[in-house]
Amino acid sequence: MQRFYKLIVIILLLSLLLTACGESKTTGEISFMVFGDPAELAAYQTLVDAFAEKHPEIQVELVHIPSQSDYRARLGADLAAGTPADVVLINYRRYAQFAAAGALEPLAPYLAKSELTKEADFYPQAIEPFVWNLRSSGSGQLMCIPQNLSSLVIYYNKDLFTQAGTTFPQPGWTWDDFVQTALALTKDTNGDGMTDQYGLGIEPTLIRLVPFLWQSGQELVDGAAAAQGGETSEGTAPTRLMLDTPEALRAVQFFVDLSLKHHVVPTAEEEAAEDSESRFINGRTAMFFNSRRGVPTYREITAFDWDVARLPQDVTAASVLHSDAYCLPSASRNKDAAWTFIEYANSVEGQTIVAQSGRTVPSLVQVAESTVFLDPAQRPASSQVFLDAIPSLRALPVLPNWVDIEEIADEEIERAFYGQATVFDAVLSAIRRTSIYFGAGE
Repeated sequence: MQRFYKLIVIILLLSLLLTACGESKTTGEISFMVFGDPAELAAYQTLVDAFAEKHPEIQVELVHIPSQSDYRARLGADLAAGTPADVVLINYRRYAQFAAAGALEPLAPYLAKSELTKEADFYPQAIEPFVWNLRSSGSGQLMCIPQNLSSLVIYYNKDLFTQAGTTFPQPGWTWDDFVQTALALTKDTNGDGMTDQYGLGIEPTLIRLVPFLWQSGQELVDGAAAAQGGETSEGTAPTRLMLDTPEALRAVQFFVDLSLKHHVVPTAEEEAAEDSESRFINGRTAMFFNSRRGVPTYREITAFDWDVARLPQDVTAASVLHSDAYCLPSASRNKDAAWTFIEYANSVEGQTIVAQSGRTVPSLVQVAESTVFLDPAQRPASSQVFLDAIPSLRALPVLPNWVDIEEIADEEIERAFYGQATVFDAVLSAIRRTSIYFGAGE
């Protein structure tokens, strides 16, 4: 009998142990690392607080790195050291290096089992860039779950347009319309011979230039590389930047002329003293290029009214995708709990919370097309602009070394934009300097 009771006790203890082990997968503590300004941080804090009410068994530590460059440096170091946060935000242009190194856990198996959402609920333009390794596997793996899919748009100061008697940007406006508008809004307001108000603020970078390239009918890389893993329509990887064709040179020259010919943007020295986004917020720049992420900050503007407009177009309409996703590092010690948070964040409820802050164009069709996003009581009044741009959204190539390629291209574009090199010399230098990175690390 004593042996019998001992056996029962052992069985009960084993049962409790197994139950505890099972619960540990969806309980405990996880960390969630984000970047952004205070308004963006507030949106993620609201998300974490709402998750805590739904899942009190999981504690989420929110780790905030304000600067995007500092965030990327911290993320790379943590992943290399095997000590990353359990959930991280990564842009589609930058996750490939980590996917290639096996540092990210594929999320397709998790999503397939989800009862809150499924892949078909998302805009395909948001999902496709996060499908990795199509060339080697034939089908690819969904590595991260996108939270948003913003186009590049023009934020404009309605008051400055009205004061200048200038028509607000209209659908289908051309490159020439755009230049004439920027010229009309560039002013010496106090008569001292110096420009006090600029018509335009735009970063001299590849991601700002590339829509004009596509609009001219030119591809950025050879072979018309698709977003998924960087392969071309023929299934091969791109081998070079295509910035030296007549169409590309025309687009780059148009972009550079905004600075050197039309003088509708601040000089390099003026930009260093006060960046264009600050000038826009302070009411001294009429138009500013940005994605949706600026909205929470711009909603704090009280001195003037503002709205958004689609980019001008040339031969065709095109804009560039901006998309961040929730990713699960392979080194996470609590993957099930981390997935529970990612799943909630990308449910209708979770995306609704972040969308209400203005931070995102939701990647879930249901949320993006609801009054949560298209709220007429919230600025921008023309949020429909972001949805109208989705059919013409294009993604930059997803390659393990794309970060290096883009950084070099940015350097050369900036040299041309501020007159430190001719357009021809800058694009040839960009092609030459980036050639070693194509095909490397795959």
